[in-house]
Amino acid sequence: MGKTKKAKFFTTLVIFSLIGQIAWVVENMYFNVFIYKMFNASPADISNMVMASAVSATVTTLLIGALSDKAGKRKIFMCLGYILWGVSILSFALIREDIIGAIFPTAASVSAICITFVIIMDCVMTFFGSSANDACFNAWLTDVTTSENRGSAEGINSMMPLMAILVVFGGFMGFDLDKGSSWTAIYIIIGAIVILIGILGFFIIDEPTIKAEENKSYFKNIFYGFSPLVIKQNKMLYVYLICFAIFGISIQIFMPYLIIYYEQTLKMSNYVFIMAPAIILAGVFTFFWGKAYDKFGFNKSVVPSLALLALGYIVLIIFTNTALVFIGSLLMMCGYLSGMAVFGAIIRDKTPENKAGMFQGLRIVGQVLIPGLIGPYIGKLVLKNAEIIINNDGTESFLPNQNIFIASLVVLIVLAIAVAGIILLAKGKEIKNEQE
Repeated sequence: MGKTKKAKFFTTLVIFSLIGQIAWVVENMYFNVFIYKMFNASPADISNMVMASAVSATVTTLLIGALSDKAGKRKIFMCLGYILWGVSILSFALIREDIIGAIFPTAASVSAICITFVIIMDCVMTFFGSSANDACFNAWLTDVTTSENRGSAEGINSMMPLMAILVVFGGFMGFDLDKGSSWTAIYIIIGAIVILIGILGFFIIDEPTIKAEENKSYFKNIFYGFSPLVIKQNKMLYVYLICFAIFGISIQIFMPYLIIYYEQTLKMSNYVFIMAPAIILAGVFTFFWGKAYDKFGFNKSVVPSLALLALGYIVLIIFTNTALVFIGSLLMMCGYLSGMAVFGAIIRDKTPENKAGMFQGLRIVGQVLIPGLIGPYIGKLVLKNAEIIINNDGTESFLPNQNIFIASLVVLIVLAIAVAGIILLAKGKEIKNEQE
């Protein structure tokens, strides 16, 4: 890869990954805040929204990933997908109690209808976002990288979620999130940016050379990754996907409630200033940890990631003062992002050549569907008896507590046992090969 082509690749990677993750941050972290603040959503409402979105993402990625493989194209799906993704984000500016109340004047609960509309439109937005990002951008990234630079590329890709959080945190500082007008402005700004990036993609994305699956049934392609023969031929890919799913469950137990926990439970009105340094440091750490994967491989790079995540959980479970919450959050974020990079890289390494699109649906099952269904459900259970507060308007809201981190740690211990088994098995094979 020449210097010019390499620069163009990394520019495309950074722009599409960052803007895509900004859109996902608004959905994954701020839709929860949106329905919590605007419509007094319950833990069940938040859990239902996350689960519905996870199902939508999985089905979409299966359908569109296989379609892009059959077409032998990535660019058109990425660009049009980002444009329509942005349009769907703009639609959230219309979900307000005054507008919905005017449409349904006899409704017993306008807030409940608004929450339902948010969940439905979240699924629509997820369809376009997963088409563009989960299915085709990730397939494109697999197509244009090799085992020699995949860890570095994945390190950049995996640090973008926290970079996106930093951008969104900073951007949202100028808005009063207790006001509906602020959310309207946010959705218009984010939607417009995503649309512009989709248009820009037509000029900067290089179409990878992939073999179109012209002679295979589209529907067979959709379920290609679930074939017993394919599973048998790629056993370790599925082992790593299962581990990735357990990792994701641990994250999804606490993530939907994280901002609410900081702001409402801990009363950290300045949480943006506290979290920004942690996000920057975690992002830098993840960038270099991607290079560590390239040099040392999965077994040696995954253990420190899981250890950092566990330490972060422990600190957040025990302490609530600002300084130690910062330390716990930093450790948690370093472990989370570096873990994403390591698992993402090994899964790309194990993905069969020219099958990236078909395997994106399988990846989403492990990365999104299973964590998105199980994680929030566990979070809802552990918050069942959470403290309830009465708002100024007489409505009730819940306060997330440290139970979300305790449950996350328990799941992480299960993952650590599974990873230890993989490492021991690999060492056993090495010893056997040496003896032979």
